[in-house]
Amino acid sequence: MFRQFKGKAFLVILLLISCFHVHGQNGSVWNKRECAVVLSYDDAIDAYLDNVVPALDSLQLKGTFYLIGASPVVSKRLDEWRKVAANGHELGNHTLFHPCNGSLPGRSFVTAEHDLSTYSVSRAIEEIRLTNTLLKAIDGKERRTFAYPCGDLKIGNDYFYDQLRSEFAGARGVDPGLQTIDQVNPDNIQCYMINGQSAEYMIGLVKKARQSHALLVFLFHGVGGGHDLNVDLNEHSKLLHYLKQHERAIWIAPLVNVADWIHRNHNDNE
Repeated sequence: MFRQFKGKAFLVILLLISCFHVHGQNGSVWNKRECAVVLSYDDAIDAYLDNVVPALDSLQLKGTFYLIGASPVVSKRLDEWRKVAANGHELGNHTLFHPCNGSLPGRSFVTAEHDLSTYSVSRAIEEIRLTNTLLKAIDGKERRTFAYPCGDLKIGNDYFYDQLRSEFAGARGVDPGLQTIDQVNPDNIQCYMINGQSAEYMIGLVKKARQSHALLVFLFHGVGGGHDLNVDLNEHSKLLHYLKQHERAIWIAPLVNVADWIHRNHNDNE
């Protein structure tokens, strides 16, 4: 009888240790939360300052805004962007002119002047570094992330970001996916681009991230207008309110914070 009790007690202890291990390694891996969510906004459009920043600030949520250095929305509203950064949002680098590879299908919008397929690697790097200088003049920060315009990674056969890796916390691409901490490629962080999807769809992605203990990055363009790729303002608001209601389980942070956290913690776990 005593041996049976000892055997059962031992199994219970093993079960408790196992549950604790799983919770510690997976359930609380993202800064002591179930998952991480990044809200990223591309192209520096007026709708971000008019619609998105007030919505985020009202809920005390922080996002990442990828600015095109030459955008008139940057130069004309410089003081507002400075306040955005001072309030804890990230100003990310989306290059100086947003060059994309115009030789690919569906790229009729690419101008000859800013066709990435005609760029040299040195030109691309120079323009990205100039944008970093501009962003530092706005927010005073050294650390930020990069976002590939149109998700284009290469010039010819060269991955141009390879020469910039040490200058950024990470780089966001456009390929969809949920990533555990061990799966994140800091040179091409996956995301879900939103264009017309409902709050139900976006919240569903968050729920999947919670279940799989993953990183979920949203990519927005227009929010309530301002871009051909757009999400309804009310649907965007529903997503933000869901995130706020569950922030004890979800780490909502700018990508620079998450990328630096991954770097520190992934290295600690290796």
